[in-house]
Amino acid sequence: MIIKVCGMTDAENIRQIEQLGVDMIGFIFYPKSPRYLYGIPEYLPQHARRVGVFVNESKENVCVYADRFGLDYIQLHGNESPEYCRSLRQQGLQLIKAFSIASPKDLNSISAFEGICSYYLFDTKSEKFGGSGNQFDWNLLHRYQGHTPFLLSGGINQYSTQAIKQFHHPRLAGIDINSRFETSPGLKDVTRIKNFLQTIR
Repeated sequence: MIIKVCGMTDAENIRQIEQLGVDMIGFIFYPKSPRYLYGIPEYLPQHARRVGVFVNESKENVCVYADRFGLDYIQLHGNESPEYCRSLRQQGLQLIKAFSIASPKDLNSISAFEGICSYYLFDTKSEKFGGSGNQFDWNLLHRYQGHTPFLLSGGINQYSTQAIKQFHHPRLAGIDINSRFETSPGLKDVTRIKNFLQTIR
């Protein structure tokens, strides 16, 4: 199972989290986020995949960030269209498209992105772009019949391990954790994540 830790900002914290053996580390390039990363940290992941998170950003800027930070994946968390995603894919970028889920109808538009994205990310719907820190009803995802594997996100914390183990879907590829494992925005609790990984794996 893929473990993605998102919203990291501090070089030493990045190094410590990578040493736990996580698979992906996410950086948020959305200025309105409290975890916005505006400069290159002194340390970037050497083994974990680097994921850049963008919200309705221009394709030109996405490509600049991808090159500057050596991003392995581009995560799109806004209202990006299939055409927008396809054009980035044609630039050789691997995509993760986030979808906010609150009801079955929120799954209706997903099929238009099939064959374009490496992964989907299913998160809790909120008024603002980005994560809410709350969990949605994962049972809604049993209606998802697409072929693209997905990451489960939204309010996952150290007490979610049992629920994760009990949730089964043929396309579930991994989980995305963020605010519930922080001591402050952008700074992760290494011990809490270590304990979580030992329980979930």
